[in-house]
Amino acid sequence: MFTGLIQALGHLSVAATDRLQVHCSSLSILADLAIGDSIAVDGVCLTVEKILPQGFIVAASPETRNRTTLGQRASTGAPVNLETSLRVGSKLGGHFVTGHVDGVGWLQGAEPTADSWEMSFTAPAAVGRYILSKGSIAVNGVSLTVADCNSEGTWFKAAVIPHSFATTNLQALQPDSPVNLEADLLGKYAEKFLRLPHSTLEQPTATATVTPEFLAEHGF
Repeated sequence: MFTGLIQALGHLSVAATDRLQVHCSSLSILADLAIGDSIAVDGVCLTVEKILPQGFIVAASPETRNRTTLGQRASTGAPVNLETSLRVGSKLGGHFVTGHVDGVGWLQGAEPTADSWEMSFTAPAAVGRYILSKGSIAVNGVSLTVADCNSEGTWFKAAVIPHSFATTNLQALQPDSPVNLEADLLGKYAEKFLRLPHSTLEQPTATATVTPEFLAEHGF
């Protein structure tokens, strides 16, 4: 489990078949890293297999590389965001991020404002169904709040504060750059519960429609 608050940047290279090497730009992240630990690399949860003086090696199957941007980043050397797993008792900022990427989206544009960067993205429909205004989403592992989106969630905008922009690889993105997207975990569970029958003795019914009346009836 992660929070979406990035701790350092790294650079990927292919170490061996199904193995990636991460070279850390800051060695401080290595101080609390051990073999077997989970670490989010651009929002993808991977397992540390070896600690190096300047980084570490993780396992990354072809499935992981094909379904995320890691394969491309390993071949180009583009920077990746790094976050170690959440420890019990640690401060919880951002939002709950699992490191299980739901799909790949693309940067549409980035515009500076007086106090932030406004970044807009496109998302596949499988991710867009969970995107809503003021909701949370992880972009390359960075916890962001959706400022605006279309009704399908396939387009959304987020404001990125200067600190997050300067300390993550969001600053390196260009229009049409691919990004790893992970939708808010709570939305996935809510959808699952709405699909379940009220009793194991009942037959499954059609998915319930979430309306203001439905939410009020169920205590929201």
